[in-house]
Amino acid sequence: MNQEFTKTIGMFDSGVGGLTLVSEAQRQLPREKVIYFGDTANVPYGDKSTSQLIGLADSAVRFLIQRGVKVIVDACNSTSSVALDFLKETHDVPIVGVINAGVQEAVDKTENGRIGVIATSATIESGAHEKEAGKIAPSVKVFGQACPRFVPLIEEGRTNSLEAHRAAHEYLKPLQEKGIDTLILGCTHFPFISHVLEGVLGPSVQLVNPAVGTILQLKNLLEGEGMLNKSEERRNFELRDHEYYVSGDPEAFKEAAEKLLNTSLGLVYQIAIKGGETGEVVR
Repeated sequence: MNQEFTKTIGMFDSGVGGLTLVSEAQRQLPREKVIYFGDTANVPYGDKSTSQLIGLADSAVRFLIQRGVKVIVDACNSTSSVALDFLKETHDVPIVGVINAGVQEAVDKTENGRIGVIATSATIESGAHEKEAGKIAPSVKVFGQACPRFVPLIEEGRTNSLEAHRAAHEYLKPLQEKGIDTLILGCTHFPFISHVLEGVLGPSVQLVNPAVGTILQLKNLLEGEGMLNKSEERRNFELRDHEYYVSGDPEAFKEAAEKLLNTSLGLVYQIAIKGGETGEVVR
């Protein structure tokens, strides 16, 4: 058996959003340990330029490779939309993004062929979801809506605040007017406010959380490469068993994460990371 199976999975995001994928990995891949990096010193990513996003993503990947991971999940739509090809070409470790899985599920679910995407400004401006849908189902129409206020609210744990509800009504109205029947949560932070979104949209619009399909793709990759951990030594990793690193305040990250996930996260470590055109990690 390929001894790579004993190594960990690396994941990175701008902040707490990628924890939605860690939670899903815990469900689908209970024997796999995750090393998670949240670039909280630079959150949000949605207002960053393409070159900045590539540099930040490259720095995150380099850090995770230093930690000896066997595969990496780019758990950020903003970087997946503009940096994924660069990351795959630059690094030998397999890297999985989050765009494809969400689009594929939305295409499978839509009945009227009208799909909405809510995401950061960077993701919407990239047109990544529209391009992916064009490859899978050219007849489907995809409508994007940037939601810049959501990520800061979620990072602050204000997922049920008046501001969150007001922002949801404002952002979703144009998509409702387009007649969408399916909505892709095009930012891994957004599942934390799914209850708010459902309250605005009602039962006629299906929400797509790309975390489910992304982790399924990851599982298939691990199985195909002989890297799936089948060890009997540890059967069920819990969220507190994984390793967490952030570039900002570890206590603030831990507090926000535990409030959102309603569980203990364990230790969170701080590292210094600088994202330039090529990326640099300072330990």
